[in-house]
Amino acid sequence: MKSPTGLRPGFALALLSGAALMALPAEAQVQPTGQGTLTQVASFDHQVTGITVSKDGRIFVNFPRWSEDAPVSVAELKDGKPVPFPDADWNGWRNAKSDTVDPKTHFVCVQSVVADQQDRLWVVDAAAPAMAHVIKDGPKLVGIDLKTNQVVKTIPFDSSTVLQASYINDVRIAPDGKTAYLTDSGAEGALIVVDLDSGSAKRVLSGHASTMPDKSVTIQYDGTPLRRPDGRGVNFAADGIALTPDGKTLYWQAIKGKTLYSLPTDALTGWATASFVPEMLSDRTLSGKIVTVGENGPADGLLIARKDGRMYVTSPQDNSVKVRDLTQNGSSLTTLVRDPRLRWPDTFSEGPDGTIYVTTSHIQDSADYKPGAPISLPTELWAIKPGAGEATGSTGGAAR
Repeated sequence: MKSPTGLRPGFALALLSGAALMALPAEAQVQPTGQGTLTQVASFDHQVTGITVSKDGRIFVNFPRWSEDAPVSVAELKDGKPVPFPDADWNGWRNAKSDTVDPKTHFVCVQSVVADQQDRLWVVDAAAPAMAHVIKDGPKLVGIDLKTNQVVKTIPFDSSTVLQASYINDVRIAPDGKTAYLTDSGAEGALIVVDLDSGSAKRVLSGHASTMPDKSVTIQYDGTPLRRPDGRGVNFAADGIALTPDGKTLYWQAIKGKTLYSLPTDALTGWATASFVPEMLSDRTLSGKIVTVGENGPADGLLIARKDGRMYVTSPQDNSVKVRDLTQNGSSLTTLVRDPRLRWPDTFSEGPDGTIYVTTSHIQDSADYKPGAPISLPTELWAIKPGAGEATGSTGGAAR
């Protein structure tokens, strides 16, 4: 995202030139491949993760507090520029002011944003700057009415739902707008199921093999294991999550993993109004209903498109986006686009016209893994679509 005084002008709406490709580092000199057309939509001065596009084409992004105290957490793109959303006050948290700013009413460390079919924007606040300890009263799911641009619901998570070593990551909303499903990619991976009407939340499959990192997998980048200066590798648990358009099947996987899992959502819902949590929601019962779908390899973002029903999978290790045909049991992945500019493809969203958007968060280029890297890490937003297409977000003159 651009700082208020450092905005680069305009949107990059055309394909980058061959000259730009030649300027990449030697290890990235790989020609783009695949059937998809990659178009840069925006570039940011800070590390982006989440992206979502509303029903009417408004584009929202978020910037977590990882290696820097990001100046904005949630933004809407207007005229090609990110603008704090819903307002500057909600984006007013600063680590240096943590003693004086209320974490209940401010974004602390936002990891994901998702617009639902009810025209609400849901913001996942992991509230764990630098992926360290969770700020007390900070973890929450915030709902914003996109018709009024006002916060209409804040669902706080207590310490039995979001643990001290948690990092709530991504979210999907049921088509009827009644249930949210989140992943926890922290020290003890899990799924979190939220009844949006009551605000009740239930942590399930906590520490289960399907939500935990796979010890047999080592994340690599540029041909070598990706490690921090102290030798630690990438160890993220359940991260990517996807929901079928009919809302009946939920998919997830760990980044440090290779296996894609699924569950029927009817095994996860219906408990919020019960006087006690039914046996059907116990981990023992749920584990018996988990389906091992196949192997994706290490992946960050997942999306099942409304337009074609295919699953889109980010593949950070080889700078690519791949697709899986869910109608074919045991089908393998095919590469949609592979391009050296896709430095850690992170999160997906689908536009109203079926355009697939993906952020590149450059995790492997961050100061956490590359000593001497800038604290403010330039990142991008891309569109994948046959042929060139307009994708500019809303305009400043539009009344929202």
